[in-house]
Amino acid sequence: MKILIVDDHMIIRRGLVQILDEFDGQYQSEQAADGVEAMQKLRKGSFDAVLLDVALGERDGFDVLKSVRSEFPKLGVVMLSVYPETQFALRAIRSGANAYLNKGCSPQELTQALQMACAGQVYLTPATANLMANDLRKPADRPPHERLSNREMQVLRLMAQGETVQHIAQALCLSGNTVSTYRARVFEKLELKNLVDLVNYTKLHGL
Repeated sequence: MKILIVDDHMIIRRGLVQILDEFDGQYQSEQAADGVEAMQKLRKGSFDAVLLDVALGERDGFDVLKSVRSEFPKLGVVMLSVYPETQFALRAIRSGANAYLNKGCSPQELTQALQMACAGQVYLTPATANLMANDLRKPADRPPHERLSNREMQVLRLMAQGETVQHIAQALCLSGNTVSTYRARVFEKLELKNLVDLVNYTKLHGL
């Protein structure tokens, strides 16, 4: 199986290559440092699955996932993140990923998810399966934050941590004006008036 590893940290990419190399030649891998390079390699080569980091700077993993699903609808995609399942797993599966794994997962779980993704199947960790089950039990009226885009959710969390617009712009590789636009959308969609309301909202909803 040929796997494209997409992560903006070289040491992470090399670690994933080493893990896949330990499985007796079952996997061949190539690397990409960002979404642009990933799409270029996918268009030129033939891959069975993509290991895709959620946080990729200016073009995050969810943006790349959207492009992958548009151009390669049958390609397996396993999303990797330092964030626990509670933060992004449901968004990943709903957006078309075959699996969402925390980077602390075992090599066995990683390869199992890859095998299922290559076969066009969805792999759910116990935590993700539990989230999906609880989500099905929710009333029809969903909380306002579920209407936020993935980038707006990133900005929301960083704002709740007390980060300034300038720091958020640096962290997400965006301009200050773009972050300010996302910030305004967050306040509007959540119907919040100030930062104190926002922090209280994130604590109330476990964000």
